[in-house]
Amino acid sequence: MKRKTYGRDRGLTLRMLATGGLLGLLYVVFAVVLLTYLNVGLAPMLVIVIGLAVVQYYTSDKLALAASGAKIVSEQDAPELHAMVERLCAMAGLPKPRVAVVDTDVPNAFATGRNPQHAVIAVTTGLWRRLEPQEIEAVLAHELSHVANRDVLVMTVASFFAMLAALITRFGLYFGMFGGFGGGGGRSNNNNQGGVPIWLIVLAVSIVTYAISYVLIRTLSRYREYAADRGSALITGAPENLMSALQKISSGITQIPQRDLREVAGMNAFFIMPTNFRQQMSEIFMDHPPLEKRLAALSAIAREMGRPVS
Repeated sequence: MKRKTYGRDRGLTLRMLATGGLLGLLYVVFAVVLLTYLNVGLAPMLVIVIGLAVVQYYTSDKLALAASGAKIVSEQDAPELHAMVERLCAMAGLPKPRVAVVDTDVPNAFATGRNPQHAVIAVTTGLWRRLEPQEIEAVLAHELSHVANRDVLVMTVASFFAMLAALITRFGLYFGMFGGFGGGGGRSNNNNQGGVPIWLIVLAVSIVTYAISYVLIRTLSRYREYAADRGSALITGAPENLMSALQKISSGITQIPQRDLREVAGMNAFFIMPTNFRQQMSEIFMDHPPLEKRLAALSAIAREMGRPVS
C-alpha cells in the first residue's frame, strides 16, 4: 500500500457528503418556505446574512487572531516553529502560512484563513512547552490539513442558512407582534384569514431549521476533524505522534485553572482540542470527536501503515 493512499477514507468521505447533502436539502426546504410565505422581508434578511458571511469569510484570520490574542511572529522570533511549518508545507505541497503564537498556558493550536494563500497557523506557549518536537509537528500537520481542505470555506457555506434561520428566530416574535414579516403582513391578512399567522409559520420553520442544522453542522465539523487527523498522519507518516500529542493536550487542559480556560473558550471551535471537552455530555452536540474515538481512528491508520502503537 503506497503512503499517499493513507490519506483517503472512503467511509469518512461518504459521511461528509451525506451530511452536506442533508444540509443542502434542509436549506432548500427552508428557502422554499421563505419564498412561499415572505414577499418583502426576505430581501433585507438575505442582505444582512450574506454581508455577515462575506465579512466572516474574508476576515476570518483577523477575527481569530484578535479573539485568541495571537501575535504573528517572524522567523527571527520563533526560528524552530517557522522551520517546522516550512518543512511540513514542503511535504504537503502547501504555501507557507503566517505563523502566530498565543501567550497562554493552555496547550492548544488552531489554523484559520479563507484559503492556503491567506492562512495563519497558531500555537500556544503552553503547547510549545509541553510537547516534544515530533508531537508539535503532528499538531501543525493537523492544522495544515484544515488549511489544505479549506475548512473555513466549507463551514462558512454550511452555516449560511443556519445564520439566516437564527436571525429570523431571534427577531421573529418582534416582527410578528408589529405586523408580521414583510411589513404590515398583507399576505397574512389576505390569504390566511382565520388561519395560523404567516409570521408564526415562518418562525416555527426557522426554529426547526436552526435546530436541525445545528446538529448537522457539528456532525460535519467532527468529520472535518477526523479528516485533519488523517491528513496529519499522511503528512508526517507517524500517526502515533498525533495520538501522543492529543493525550498530552487533554491532560494539560485538565490542569489549567477554569479562569484561564474561560479566557480562551471562544476559540474552542478552532482549537485542535476544545477546552471544555470533559463538560460535553452528548457527542451529537460536539464540534470535535471524543478523544477516545480520535485515538481509535488514528490507531487504525497506524496499523495500515505498519507503525507501532502503544
